Amino acid sequence: MNTKVLRLTAVLATATVAVGALAGCSGGTNSSGDASGTYTWWDPYPQHAEGSDWAKRVQDCGTQAGVTIQRTAYDTTALTNQALLSAQDGTSPDTILIDNPAVSTLADTGMLSTTEELGLDTSKIEPNLLAAGELDGKTYGIPIGANTLALYYNADVLSAAGVDPSSITDWASLDAALAKVSATGKKGISFSGINTEEGSFQFLPWFWGAGADLTDLSSPQAVEALSLWKGWVDKGYAPNSVITNSQNTVWEEFLTGDFGFAENGTWQVNSAAKAPFKTGVIQLPAKDGGAAPAPTGGEFIVAPVQKDTARYETTRKIIDCMTTTEGFVQTADTFAYYIPPTEEGQKELLTEHSDLKTWVSAVQDAKGRTSDNLGTKYPLISEQLWTAVQNVLSGVQTPQQALDAAQTAAQAATSK
Repeated sequence: MNTKVLRLTAVLATATVAVGALAGCSGGTNSSGDASGTYTWWDPYPQHAEGSDWAKRVQDCGTQAGVTIQRTAYDTTALTNQALLSAQDGTSPDTILIDNPAVSTLADTGMLSTTEELGLDTSKIEPNLLAAGELDGKTYGIPIGANTLALYYNADVLSAAGVDPSSITDWASLDAALAKVSATGKKGISFSGINTEEGSFQFLPWFWGAGADLTDLSSPQAVEALSLWKGWVDKGYAPNSVITNSQNTVWEEFLTGDFGFAENGTWQVNSAAKAPFKTGVIQLPAKDGGAAPAPTGGEFIVAPVQKDTARYETTRKIIDCMTTTEGFVQTADTFAYYIPPTEEGQKELLTEHSDLKTWVSAVQDAKGRTSDNLGTKYPLISEQLWTAVQNVLSGVQTPQQALDAAQTAAQAATSK
């Protein structure tokens, strides 16, 4: 197992799986705690310091389980790498909150306990959200919530252009709306086409919305999706800056008031409410109508394998505490509206925040990036996908050329 862990660590050191609004690094120990009542917990939220509502929640769940929790926060990529190294050294924490695309990476090394081994009930978790934690027929961990993408719009810009956002139901109606917005002198849409995981994350709704599959990057459907983005840039509906835009940059562009639409996530809900213009949100449309599946973001709570298996009973109590309906809603409120992963949690959230209905629907229609049992193949495929997007948006290759090259490279990378 050690050789495999080292190899995967090297891969993750060069491939970022994090998306959304990520915080800076934070150090900490990698002790596994002790048998006298201290349990270790790692999460990717260094922005939530000790004394914060989040830190208190974690500690409360330890208290309910009769133990003290020693919490350490890392940034997302550092956390994944540290988790792999701790497994190699035999110093894994009792519990980790990990970005969902990394679950299969950790599970593939054999370092994670399954939900069945821990006695965790996952029957109420929405299948499309749980899928990100599944590998080879086994489930590793529970999502604490999910975020995803949709289309924010500037209601003032759309009104001036004569565009009714409810009329946007497919690619053709969106294209027509962008043309009307552009005719008023405004920009139609901004998105992130950067050459990182954020670029793939933002492209996937269009890729999947065309009916494409990640095992066949050069399909006609994939070419249609990439041609759509390229067409928007060529027509001036989207700015040339999309090739280097991060998701944060996209949002900054949208807040200038010069854009009709911006592709972004639930983490911008609060910012949108404070914008100097009226905003709204619609789901990303699929090519031929209906909502496109957008990729899920968010973390899973997982339990690394421990030499002392007697620790699992308390670990299960801690995880159970964090994943009650009330706990899911508390997480949603703490993290800019993570959508709960259960129907009951989603209903409870909407009783408090009815304006999140579109986001709940978007999560219900969403899809995990590592779903379809892609597991550790996903980061390798994603890198080729964002490379293809870059080559097309920069005019280096046609969509077909870029995706043909991407498919060849992805097949070679995943067959090793």
